[in-house]
Amino acid sequence: MGSVASNLRSLNESYFSTWLVNNYIGQCAQLCPRHILRLFDDVGTTTKLQNAVSEIVRWRLDTSLNDLWQVVDFAEYYISYAVSRHCLTVRSCVCWMNELTKIDKRFSVYFSSVALLHVARKISRNGFSECDRVSYILSPILGLNFIQWCNVLPRCKPEPNAPELVELLQKSAVEHLTTYRQLMAQDFGSVATIITTDFEALYAYKRGDYQRCLQLSTQNEHTLFYARCLHDVPTLPEFIQLMDDDIVSLTALTLIVDPECRDYTVNACITQLTLSLYLMTQCQLKLHHSVTSLAQTLDYIEVAQRRLPRWCTLDHWTLKLIERKVYLTISN
Repeated sequence: MGSVASNLRSLNESYFSTWLVNNYIGQCAQLCPRHILRLFDDVGTTTKLQNAVSEIVRWRLDTSLNDLWQVVDFAEYYISYAVSRHCLTVRSCVCWMNELTKIDKRFSVYFSSVALLHVARKISRNGFSECDRVSYILSPILGLNFIQWCNVLPRCKPEPNAPELVELLQKSAVEHLTTYRQLMAQDFGSVATIITTDFEALYAYKRGDYQRCLQLSTQNEHTLFYARCLHDVPTLPEFIQLMDDDIVSLTALTLIVDPECRDYTVNACITQLTLSLYLMTQCQLKLHHSVTSLAQTLDYIEVAQRRLPRWCTLDHWTLKLIERKVYLTISN
């Protein structure tokens, strides 16, 4: 016991500091860039050690937000993927909302939007017969917006109007998605360029408001053109209902080539830049813009093609499609 006590008495602040540097801080430094790691080649003085540790702390603060963004990006896709693969029930819907709120309230907003699109898709495919079950699912999701749903139901009797309900669901989903984008941009705008009106532009295009869609998409394209980090838009079935037949066909081709391709994010998403260019080009064509305007768009498309990695298959197919459309229009 005396030997142990003697050893413990020798563990002073200097000893503990040395142990901490050798066994903890030194290990952390191995994860840092080389210019920081080299600082630990010489920490013979307190000042040098403090400088080296300060650089680790500064580097970690700079990278932690980016790491969190990567996690959020991953979670966002797999929320969509899980909802798409599994039919929602009242119990599962409430469970999703409760658990996601515990993790991050922003995820519950995103889940709400995907759930709304999920229900819209079900009604589009199966008709009005699912309304009773759907209304219970929507209640905890929509909150006060549930009043809108109740107002629509009486107008649907005795002849149910499923398209009217689908439109309401899609509109509400886009509002939720826009709110979610705004929350993401506030918190992660320093590490990624996140535009907040991509779904608003997509919905305007779906409704035939090509001028509004062109305005939003052009603004978004200019914002994203030199962005360091691009965010994605899913092309899972819940989202594909907001898109036009050309995108649906391209997505179908990826499934023909590889039925399991949706298991991988890169094959089931396009970047916000690609979507903006696609919508901008389609609107220019529908609004009969000049050859000069279309030629400028071609330049944007070509730059985007060079910028995006080869493995972004759906992005490249989408860009190739609109490039061909523009060339055909110009040549005619």
